Amino acid sequence: MKVSVNNKEYTVEVDGNPSLLEVLREQLDLTGTKYGCGEAACGACRVLVNGTPTPSCITPVTSIQGKQVLTIEGLETDGKLHPVQQVFLEEDVFQCSYCAPGMVMTAVALVENNKGMGEQEIIDGMNGNICRCCTYPAIVKALHKLTQKETKG
Repeated sequence: MKVSVNNKEYTVEVDGNPSLLEVLREQLDLTGTKYGCGEAACGACRVLVNGTPTPSCITPVTSIQGKQVLTIEGLETDGKLHPVQQVFLEEDVFQCSYCAPGMVMTAVALVENNKGMGEQEIIDGMNGNICRCCTYPAIVKALHKLTQKETKG
């Protein structure tokens, strides 16, 4: 089966219809996406499928055929971090960083679709991403800073 991940085409094996997460990590060696709960409840495994945050742990790889998948590894462009990655670093939002890939991918979709969000909109948009270190206030602050900066030009 052919899949498109980070603007590259790959041929993958689908014996037993593995999850997208299994294929990313085991066949494509894209290990930035993390296994968290295995039930789509924690957000650690989120990737973007056609721009929508998607839990890769429960998504059958066969369901993404013909779609574009973007992982944390695909965000960097010409050696530059995505603005979400940059603001998260500037604001030092993470501690252990296990949730970081899923948080970043969800945040990318959120800020690309919503400019000038208030804090509650950010909280609602990031709902479903669990951070065991409880850095939520820093994440909200960073995204608020980014979306306000983008609306000002």
